[in-house]
Amino acid sequence: MKVAFPYMGTTVIYKKLLELLGHEVVEPPEPTQRTIDLGVKYSPEFACFPLKVVLGSYIEALEMGAETLVTSGGHGPCRAGFYGEIHKKILKKMGYDVDIIVFDDYKRDIMGTINKVLRVKNGKPWRTVWRAIKTVYAMAKALDGIEKRIGRIRAYEINKGDCTKAWQAIKEKFDKVQTVEDVERAEKESHQLLDGITLRPVPDSERIRIGIVGEIYVVMEQSINLRIEETLGGMGAEVERSQYISEWIDFHLKPGAAAKEHELKILKKGEKYIQEIIGGHAKQTVGYIVNFAERGFDGIVHLMPFACLPELISQSIIPSISKDYNIPVISLSIDEQTGAANVLTRLEAFMDLVRNVKITKTA
Repeated sequence: MKVAFPYMGTTVIYKKLLELLGHEVVEPPEPTQRTIDLGVKYSPEFACFPLKVVLGSYIEALEMGAETLVTSGGHGPCRAGFYGEIHKKILKKMGYDVDIIVFDDYKRDIMGTINKVLRVKNGKPWRTVWRAIKTVYAMAKALDGIEKRIGRIRAYEINKGDCTKAWQAIKEKFDKVQTVEDVERAEKESHQLLDGITLRPVPDSERIRIGIVGEIYVVMEQSINLRIEETLGGMGAEVERSQYISEWIDFHLKPGAAAKEHELKILKKGEKYIQEIIGGHAKQTVGYIVNFAERGFDGIVHLMPFACLPELISQSIIPSISKDYNIPVISLSIDEQTGAANVLTRLEAFMDLVRNVKITKTA
């Protein structure tokens, strides 16, 4: 069957898993203004922005011939848990006869998850499925490590755009892997490629480090957050996100307490400010602000979809954290009305503030 998936972050990972299971994969294009316009046109007006963009991405995939959509779900007090059903109803109303396979928390419906896995495994032997999972997990770990390195060095590249070009070449390199050994080789070659980028020397005392926190979709998908990592890098800031796909896999899918250690530490750091899981990534947002502050970061950018209730709650708490840890934090609301010029102006002013605070701290 022709299978597609929602476009988010490093999509080569999702594509590779489905390819290794023998599916004909229809990779949706990176979201553009047309994607957003399609999602906005057919979504409820007050639906959150990720729901709209994902819907637009689905429509474009279906236009390209996709027959089945595979996605993740959720539960708890967040509308993300309803995305699958809402998308099904909207697409059916539009006349699309499409099957949507939604993977929710496997611990809540073990038999349901098994049945979905049986459908996606495409009749392949379990050993083939296991090899595919191992390969894709290794890809996720390798690509996240490479992306974190790019976030650190982009601020110092002599030729602007070298890191972005290298990242594109790296994703194309990983698109060709078939085994864990291929992943290891691609990872080594990718770091060699980054070694070749000429960087200007900057003393540690002058380096600016910015953490990006918030709802997972607007944090990870660069096409809808105005490529904020590249923007901040161009302003001379090292950047690290709160959300990476391999860490999401560890916490939500990988069994065993050891796999969840990192995320549990982050959640614990946020307990002073939010005691309960209130949905979305609000508690992680708060915990990561504390984590970045304790690690000596100089500022935080908080991204949230417009009208996202969990992130609105975390936004209301952020001033207290900023005061407690003496770290500047800016919140940016992202939706179809967000203007690039406005965001750029606010980020420029924020970076000036960050540098002034850093000077004051070191004086």
